[in-house]
Amino acid sequence: MSNKQKSVSGAAKRFKRTGSGGYKRKSSHMRHIMTKKSTKRKRHLRGGDMVHQNDVVLIKRMLPNLR
Repeated sequence: MSNKQKSVSGAAKRFKRTGSGGYKRKSSHMRHIMTKKSTKRKRHLRGGDMVHQNDVVLIKRMLPNLR
């Protein structure tokens, strides 16, 4: 009997799988020191983003149970 594959728990909290096979992520720079950032910048950071194609291989390796 082989060992059970486990997901990296930090990655499991940060990434969600989309229907087309990509991965969603949240934008960074939204935790603190918000006063010096413009309203426009904060508004654009509020939305999520997709993981870049070059990083998808790493995410798949970290999340074997989301395939």
